[in-house]
Amino acid sequence: MERKHMSALSIYQSLSGGTKPQVQANSPPAKKIKKKENGVQPNKKSNKKKRMKPLKPSMRLSSSDEEKSKSEYCEKHNGEGFDGPALDVLLTDLAKVNNSRERANRLFQWLLYPVQDKSFFRENWEKKPILIQRQNPEYYKGLFSTAEFDRILRNNDVQYGVNLDVTSYTNGKRETHNPPGRALPYTVWDFYESGCSLRMLNPQAFSSTVWQVLSILQEKFGSMAGANVYLTPARTQGFAPHYDDIEAFILQLEGKKHWRVYNPRSEDEVLPLVSSPNFSQDEIGQPIMDVVLEAGDLLYFPRGFIHQGDCLPDAHSMHITVSSFQRNSWGDLLLKLMPAALEIAMEEDVEFRKGLPLDYLQFMGVQNSEKEDPRRDKFIAHIEGLMKKLVNYAPVDAAVDQKARDFLHDCLPPVLSAEEKASSVYGAPARWGDGLALDVTVQLKGQTQIRLLGALAARLCSDGDTVSLFYTSENSRVYHKAEPKSIEMKAEHIDAMEFLIHSYPKFVSVASLPCETMEAKMSLAELLFEKGLIHTAKPFTAE
Repeated sequence: MERKHMSALSIYQSLSGGTKPQVQANSPPAKKIKKKENGVQPNKKSNKKKRMKPLKPSMRLSSSDEEKSKSEYCEKHNGEGFDGPALDVLLTDLAKVNNSRERANRLFQWLLYPVQDKSFFRENWEKKPILIQRQNPEYYKGLFSTAEFDRILRNNDVQYGVNLDVTSYTNGKRETHNPPGRALPYTVWDFYESGCSLRMLNPQAFSSTVWQVLSILQEKFGSMAGANVYLTPARTQGFAPHYDDIEAFILQLEGKKHWRVYNPRSEDEVLPLVSSPNFSQDEIGQPIMDVVLEAGDLLYFPRGFIHQGDCLPDAHSMHITVSSFQRNSWGDLLLKLMPAALEIAMEEDVEFRKGLPLDYLQFMGVQNSEKEDPRRDKFIAHIEGLMKKLVNYAPVDAAVDQKARDFLHDCLPPVLSAEEKASSVYGAPARWGDGLALDVTVQLKGQTQIRLLGALAARLCSDGDTVSLFYTSENSRVYHKAEPKSIEMKAEHIDAMEFLIHSYPKFVSVASLPCETMEAKMSLAELLFEKGLIHTAKPFTAE
């Protein structure tokens, strides 16, 4: 008797006690915490319930605004006049640009084209969604594709739950169907044929093009740029309505997808610190945007805007979500600044070291919060006075350095152009030949022109006792796989390193570095060259 084929989804559900989902979209979901966003574990939301503040009128779109969503909140551009350069041409041209900041500006402008980036940051960034419709299905060609998805599965160690999630959202229930182990094409495509969505969590680890795009964009945002790729079968939906803690750029690569975007439900959920649980349909109200993205289109929405996407009956969908600005707020900076300010204040100001009133427990605390007691007013006034004084001890630059260290650790390593490789340690002529190691020494000289490999290549940071140079060249394409990379700077090198950083993108001679001796200048240049942080104006050649 012929054995009946069981799909990967059926096998998974029989082992996990689940039921096979129906291929159906737009059912109310159960609440469930989101697992990951762009390969980074999100901050967990507190289970403590609190009263939500109503959204301020200035933040909420009115009913008339909702009616105008397709015009005022959607940039629609039709016709051949809005065809930008192909991605491969753009990246080739960007490699010739002599300034990494300018590369970032140009790539971001291409991403938004024909919307101007100044207009975007003024009108939309952290404020409201925007839709750009290009009627150009080839616009993102070369960024990522189902064919590349398949090649990655075949040629790389893609692990369920680490690099790939298998999901479904049917009959109001959001499920993840990840078996243990490696995600092989036979099983992955069987899940897909059963109506499951596929989410690749860190495509930059496998795709050189995605890596290059993100490594350039992170300099524009001054914050980690991450990505997920989503592949969804026709007639299905993979995720419940939710909001994220990142600024999201949806780039439609193949097929098309129906998107609905909703206002934040309250002021507390405007620019949230963490992603939301899954919502049911009756918790989210009416959408302010109800649109279909086709290949070549872009949809942006700020963190806190609820969204859901489902596939239409006649096409699959592949899109990549480019994201940034996770935990990059003023409040996040103050979380680093305030403890340090308090520590300094307690060391330097006796008012912060004076003892508390002997009887303060009798009138302060939650159990006494409703008391009418003049001692409470005096106590709170004293706290307010100390808080005002605290700003005088705030080590702002040191706190910014802490944020900078975190950012450089988050960063992807740079993608170097052929010219940059040829003129850096990565193109040094050292090689093996005739049974010997040849050309192992690169002769840097006083007249050698050098500069950093990029504006983000390195940054000086101080912890109060030492000054260290943090750098990104040895970072992994996998988020935080490697520890932060830094070099403790010698005192004789600090001014020269600062000079080199501020000189970028200009080349400067080794002799011009402001060190007291030529020996110090040469030792710094050699150290930076060996670490892959600088390159020379002219490439090296084997002798």
